[in-house]
Amino acid sequence: MFRLCGCSGIKLKQAHFGIMQVLLGLTDEDLELGLGVSSLMHRRKLRLAIEDYRDAENGSGLSKAADMDHHWVAKAWLSDVGLPQYSQAFHNHLVDGRMLNSLTRRDLERHLNITKKFHQVSLLLGIELLHLLNFDKEALQARRTLCEHQNVDPLVWTSHRVIKWIRDIDLKEFAENLLNSGVHGAVMVLDPTFNTDAMATALGIPSNKHMVRRHLVEEMKTLIGPARMDAKKDYECLGLGTPLTLLCQNSLGRPPSSTGQHTDEDGSLRRRAVKPPSGLSPKVRSRQDLSCHNSCGSLPREVRDHTPPTAEGSPIRDYTSIGVTNV
Repeated sequence: MFRLCGCSGIKLKQAHFGIMQVLLGLTDEDLELGLGVSSLMHRRKLRLAIEDYRDAENGSGLSKAADMDHHWVAKAWLSDVGLPQYSQAFHNHLVDGRMLNSLTRRDLERHLNITKKFHQVSLLLGIELLHLLNFDKEALQARRTLCEHQNVDPLVWTSHRVIKWIRDIDLKEFAENLLNSGVHGAVMVLDPTFNTDAMATALGIPSNKHMVRRHLVEEMKTLIGPARMDAKKDYECLGLGTPLTLLCQNSLGRPPSSTGQHTDEDGSLRRRAVKPPSGLSPKVRSRQDLSCHNSCGSLPREVRDHTPPTAEGSPIRDYTSIGVTNV
């Protein structure tokens, strides 16, 4: 097209530069009123992309999250975290890697219609894992390949890998109950309240199956104990905080804000792999300490004492414990 118009290569570059400058200068009002982008989530997607490209223009390059398009998120990633039932909602809102980096519990409930608390936290912990790997898809897949046939590194396990492990420890009659449950490796390792009772409930193991539950306790102790110690070291090496103890409450709490009420336009974006758009203020996270979960059947104390810390800006920092149901 540019050849037909008589544009040289230099003019083509100039035209491209001019277009990029226009895009980088767009405000949220421009997107809504000027371009007719009425969806708040679609505007956020554009603003995040614009901000990412602005950083790239300054020499930092595009974020790794830019490699995760909305097709991959809706199909592959949601399947990996064991919640493929939300694929259509994520696809409709064009949720890509940059968008994942910005999602909060409020977004999940209000815009994506995800009301089950455990499913919300499952998704947020899946995002937390991406944060720990700087949204590097290749690094994530490489780690998963290494542990596909070995019961190691459960932090990166997909929901399908967890189901395989359940079968491997002779609980195959309960394994199918984890389908579409949201139980994946990051939940098992990073959620300080996810214990054997929670896993047994998700698996649908009756409370009177004492021997089966005792077997599950031992297997989870062997698997999760070392993984939580490794995660603790990773957090400390990355300077993401100090170890937090476990929670004793039984319901999720709404995150308090030091800045009062936030509107949807605030976006509550976290500054990590992707810089939040101009005009969208990150929410101040609570710093409440967590206390120990002492319910019968919890992971043994030596495992609980090595629970990994919750990082500053973590999507689960504001939560209490998670109520798991057999769904």
